[in-house]
Amino acid sequence: MAALGRRIFLFLLTNAVLMVVMSIIMSFITSAFGIPPTYSTQIILFYGLLGFGGAFISLMMSKFMAKKSMKLKIIQPNTTDEMEKFLYQTVHKLSMKAGIKKMPEVAIYPSKEINAFATGPSKNNSLVAASIGLLEGMNRDEIEGVLAHEVAHITNGDMVTMTLLQGVINSCVMIFARVISDMVARRSGSDGGGSYALRHGLYIVLSSTLGILGSIVVASFSRFREYRADRGGAQLAGSAKMVAALSALQNLVSQPRLKQARIRTSRGQHALDTLKISGKQRGSFKQLFSTHPPLDDRIRRLKTGS
Repeated sequence: MAALGRRIFLFLLTNAVLMVVMSIIMSFITSAFGIPPTYSTQIILFYGLLGFGGAFISLMMSKFMAKKSMKLKIIQPNTTDEMEKFLYQTVHKLSMKAGIKKMPEVAIYPSKEINAFATGPSKNNSLVAASIGLLEGMNRDEIEGVLAHEVAHITNGDMVTMTLLQGVINSCVMIFARVISDMVARRSGSDGGGSYALRHGLYIVLSSTLGILGSIVVASFSRFREYRADRGGAQLAGSAKMVAALSALQNLVSQPRLKQARIRTSRGQHALDTLKISGKQRGSFKQLFSTHPPLDDRIRRLKTGS
């Protein structure tokens, strides 16, 4: 509970700081356009709470939603299945080495994709899940490397920091889109229905555009945390196993059978893509929106220690 309390405090503190900064910025903008200061304060409070509130609720419900959307099978400590026992014991071993006091729940999900993910609101209230495809497509050393990567996500607090960042982005997008659309509508001189249509239409356009720009920021941090989790996984399971896991992923994702399996994944599984060890490989401009770095670059960094 202490760890959860610290994270809740971090949420509240970040939200408060954001609102103060936004209030200062908006006071200059609104004064230039003759908009009452109380208006900007109300907008900031409403959308700030809405943005962070949605992100906070998403974090608190992350384990529950993963279990429901992914059809997870939670592995019990007394399981007699050899592969389930290996998964449970490996996560337990890695968690103890990482200093996690309460072991994450361990689960398997029915998918042919070669992947795994970690989720949960805190280090001591988390979950690690591996796909059937991962268990069938990798040997035990490679699987241990994947699990070490996911445990590293938990110890790094990546679920919380990603949620905090998304909350900041959500709030900023909604606040700026609303204020700018209102200012343009006021300056246009439109009245009644015309003013409402202009304001509403512009808000939709701005929130979509700013949301796209915000997603670049979120994706950039997501790629950073993947590199960090790779390093953490190497410390927990050994560099050789971490490199072997990423190399196996690199080989497997190029197989036509897996590409077809990716197409058939459910909407609930796609919603958790940012949490998984491997994401879609993109090139050139699209790489800006990728939540995972290229696997060959991740392997190179591990081998060179960069």
